[in-house]
Amino acid sequence: MASLDVDLSRLNSAKTAVGVSFAMNGFAYAGWLSRAPAAREALDISAAGFGLLLLCMSASAIAAIPLAGPVVQRFGPSRTVMMSCLSLVSGLLILATAVWLGEPLLAGAGLLFAGMATSMWDVAMNVEGADVERRLGRTLMPRFHAGFSLGTVTGAACGALAAATGLPLSAQIYLSAVVTAAVMAFVIRLYLPHTPLEPGERPAMSVGQAWREPRTLLIGLIMLGFGFTEGTANDWLAISLVDGYGTSDTIGAIGFGVFVTAMTLARLFGGHAIERWGRVPVLRATALTAAAGLLLVVAGGSVPVALLGALLWGIGASLGFPVGMSAAADDPARAAIRVSVAGSVGYGAFLAGPPLIGFAAEHFGVLKSILCVLAALTIGLAASRAARPLPLRPEASG
Repeated sequence: MASLDVDLSRLNSAKTAVGVSFAMNGFAYAGWLSRAPAAREALDISAAGFGLLLLCMSASAIAAIPLAGPVVQRFGPSRTVMMSCLSLVSGLLILATAVWLGEPLLAGAGLLFAGMATSMWDVAMNVEGADVERRLGRTLMPRFHAGFSLGTVTGAACGALAAATGLPLSAQIYLSAVVTAAVMAFVIRLYLPHTPLEPGERPAMSVGQAWREPRTLLIGLIMLGFGFTEGTANDWLAISLVDGYGTSDTIGAIGFGVFVTAMTLARLFGGHAIERWGRVPVLRATALTAAAGLLLVVAGGSVPVALLGALLWGIGASLGFPVGMSAAADDPARAAIRVSVAGSVGYGAFLAGPPLIGFAAEHFGVLKSILCVLAALTIGLAASRAARPLPLRPEASG
């Protein structure tokens, strides 16, 4: 009985560590994006140029995520998150210096580090979260992703406060890097121990095998559609409010905060909805909600209506990625590889989204350009049946 208590205590500690890891990842990501207009102004670039800048982060994320599965399989989630944290903090420090100096090329270099770190960190903490979820026998993945949203809410709030008080963006990013490093240095110690493969033992699945699985690829398309929906709001919502409605940077940051707050609350309670109605119906309902919110932002005609749209958009975008990650990790023996492959497809949204909307904004304006999200939601809807739970293999259920 004593050993069971110790095991449960360790699992609960790991559960807390995973939640904090999601939160810190979101905090570091959202803090500067909530002040995207200020970053664009400090670097003296156009909407298309800002889209290309975001492409640096997205491209490195896409390039790194296929490697994440084998890395996690070999070194374990804790060491992968630790290495990713160091890369992310380095990227933030470079970005802050670039904003201070007004150097777009240096900012792009910083975002290369940040993008690579974000995707590696993402796969590792999702694999750890799925393991904790399975061992505790509870639906936890939406709440873990709510931790990410809580981090983005905190980052957005810090961005709004910094904008309101006149704190330079570079100083804000420097502070975010320091806080992220300090918190993660402690949290990483609470992850579950990793058991490496025995010498000569073959992994349960190779990357090539996962790329040939239709279900895994369709899960990736779900994540692609909903990731584009979420990522567009992350990258462009604040700017669309500032440019489309003539509001201040502070209102833009508040609008972004409304989006991530709604997404957080939906993720906190989304697990209950999934348990009651199932993954597929919930995915379809949230897609329709996101579409309604997007249309209110674009055609609402006033800031209050647009903020209501941001709220609905956040609810609609909330569960696509958590459901995709859970579906990819249904079989724990193959979770790391399947999560990385599905994530590789899903992160295509973050590769294509920023430049696509940035270039379209040059011709049609930001508000009309974000209507591209409707096409992404259609893709997610079409692939939604792939999220149905996969029965565990005998070796995975033991």
